[in-house]
Amino acid sequence: MATNISLEKRLAAVEAAIAQLQKHVATPQSTNWLQEIAGSFKDEPGFEEVLAYGRAIRQGDESILETREEL
Repeated sequence: MATNISLEKRLAAVEAAIAQLQKHVATPQSTNWLQEIAGSFKDEPGFEEVLAYGRAIRQGDESILETREEL
């Protein structure tokens, strides 16, 4: 009789887990990863420096990279 109770508990746990997975799959996930991370780095100490590097590279000034590598 004890194994029946154990089996019933295990089955109930499996059914609850399946229900949770079904709910998770049914919920539409955001596909725009950029919106999810936008603004997440604004308080990082090196963020402005990274933006300056990107801006310089886009403008054709790759010498900023050579200067940084010499340090």
